[in-house]
Amino acid sequence: MVANTSEKYANLAVKLFDINAFKFGDFKMKVGINSPVYFDLRVIISHPDVMDTVSELLVEFLNDKKTSCDHICGVPYTALPIASIVSVRDSKPMLIRRKEAKDYGTKKLIEGKYQSGDTCLIIEDVVTSGSSILETVKDLRREGIVVTDAIVMVDREQGGAKNIEENGIRMHSLFTLSQLLNILQAAGKIEETTVKAVAKYISTCQIKSDGSMVEPMTKAVNELNRTRMNFQTRADHAKCQVAKNLFRLMATKETNLCVAVDLTKASLILDLVEQIGPYICVLKTHVDVIEDFNENFVQSLAALATKHNFLILEDRKFADIGHTVSMQYSKGVYKISQWADLVTCHSLPGQGVIDGLKNGIGDYSNRGVFLLAEMSSKGNLTSEKYAKDTMELASDVRNSDFIAGIVCQTLGVVTNPGLIQLTPGVQISNTNDELSQQYNSPEKVIQEKGADIAVVGRGITNSANAAVAAKEYRDQLWTAYCDRIKTNDQ
Repeated sequence: MVANTSEKYANLAVKLFDINAFKFGDFKMKVGINSPVYFDLRVIISHPDVMDTVSELLVEFLNDKKTSCDHICGVPYTALPIASIVSVRDSKPMLIRRKEAKDYGTKKLIEGKYQSGDTCLIIEDVVTSGSSILETVKDLRREGIVVTDAIVMVDREQGGAKNIEENGIRMHSLFTLSQLLNILQAAGKIEETTVKAVAKYISTCQIKSDGSMVEPMTKAVNELNRTRMNFQTRADHAKCQVAKNLFRLMATKETNLCVAVDLTKASLILDLVEQIGPYICVLKTHVDVIEDFNENFVQSLAALATKHNFLILEDRKFADIGHTVSMQYSKGVYKISQWADLVTCHSLPGQGVIDGLKNGIGDYSNRGVFLLAEMSSKGNLTSEKYAKDTMELASDVRNSDFIAGIVCQTLGVVTNPGLIQLTPGVQISNTNDELSQQYNSPEKVIQEKGADIAVVGRGITNSANAAVAAKEYRDQLWTAYCDRIKTNDQ
């Protein structure tokens, strides 16, 4: 049975979501404002089946609208591959508009065979203000080419259609942003709170073609800013099941404290965990420093995790090739994959390190990973580019159901509300130690650095009363989190 047009559109919308062609969070747009939703349709070039569906629907759409033209021109650069396939499917010659004229050869800005008076249809992926389409139209018209229509995949409904029409161009869209959101909600991909948050943003953020806000000047509201959302709501955005569970655990238990128990004796660790268990959401271990590690220790630790409702994070920082990582995770003395809910790994090896961890566990539905984007030690060699590349790895559709969060130190590294920011280096009193570890106060790490979970080590493990210290850290961290999200709850 051949799907009807509405089914084709709905299936395409869901597929675009599944391949991470659009994301929710807090994103800086070309026009200079932040948005709760970001479209990255460049990813479709890696999915030939999606490219085929998009081009098919565009040609059907063009025929339905009875638009006629001599040429097709895709707005550079994302729309170029789409326009190329539409050109072939519809047997329409294509023109290419350069973003800048060549400084050699013919020095042409418009490539292709055309003459003055020819008509041209514009194809674009996403329209916000419409400025990119208008720039392309301006260059085409300078060559005497007539442009009256533009077709876009997604209209963000922020004034672009009106701006384009004021310049004599009729704009047609496969989807409006509202239509996409409604399809995704009906398919169970997003929650109603997301739909309402984006709708509120659109209503307060209409943009002129020059990128300025439409009068009266109103502040754009982004309720999907990660640091302003509560944990319960963010659980709906998480694609990793362990992250969902952890968000809900934190919300229910009212704690965002992770304690690093870097002690060398199993009995000391278990005694400490019995004291601090009621106050933590995650226990962080370095299992290879335990001198008397054994299976009984693992069973006892797991029992405490169940009793006090926290997850276990083995801070192994995997950083080898996939095959080696697979064995390090599942084999040897520690058999980490059998008992650790979460592990950490460096993104330096690339996709292979994540694939290796997956291979080491098989069914990873109840396991998760924190990728290291930044470190807390003074003079560490991570960089802004490294952090950005780590986030690209985390957002890859192959990894999103396995990556629970990011270890980092800087607000803005994590924008996806479905990912958890884990930040180490927290003490109430000290600012550094003799080995160049740098510390931040609970309030600073949550409110200024954007941490969702803060890691405390010696501030608790070296205290005279671990339970009292853990409670104090828990209270300060949770208060800082509540203050951070208060603007959204009012």
